[in-house]
Amino acid sequence: MKSYWVKTHAIIKKLFYDYVWDIPNNEKTVYLTFDDGPTPEITEWVLGQLDTYDVKATFFCIGNNIKSNPKIFQRLINEGHHIGNHTYEHPNGWNTETIAYLKNVHDCEKEIREHGIQNQMFRPPYGKLKPSQSKALRKMGYKIIMWDILSGDFDKTITREKCLGNVVKNLSSGSIVIFHDSKKAFENLKYALPETLKFLKTNGYKCGLLD
Repeated sequence: MKSYWVKTHAIIKKLFYDYVWDIPNNEKTVYLTFDDGPTPEITEWVLGQLDTYDVKATFFCIGNNIKSNPKIFQRLINEGHHIGNHTYEHPNGWNTETIAYLKNVHDCEKEIREHGIQNQMFRPPYGKLKPSQSKALRKMGYKIIMWDILSGDFDKTITREKCLGNVVKNLSSGSIVIFHDSKKAFENLKYALPETLKFLKTNGYKCGLLD
């Protein structure tokens, strides 16, 4: 049974106003983001799709995956996409002591900096953070980037058409959309991403970069 919101409720955005949920604008600009990579073959496939439509995106990467796949990570940078920190091992903040959690963030940041990137964006795995973790991260200078639309590509109980609908039926100017360049999500992603990109182009949307 689905246990997540596809469209983030306005009340949640107001309660957690220190987080970035969307980027309001009147220019039909939306923000595509990808979590959990870089992943061999899948991230490279995503890059090919983005290149076809001349779109740039923001990738929230896992440190251990950066270390294991440095060439793919460097390709993200070389092709003009932006990078965010998604921890080193993808821990659930609610179940992790703050000191250990911050070390996980630090270890990911170390991998990012090995490639010459100075990053100030962080997205918590599962969207779960303790207040102490949030406070410490913001004190360290991080922008905590959440989302307006969760595609649900990771959800094996939904169809690929439902995954696409989650995005295009809820999209509005300023939306931050989450996809995942991961093995778990790929079955839905390989249908939903090209169709989303086609929808954006047909309907006059532009894609912006988070920073």
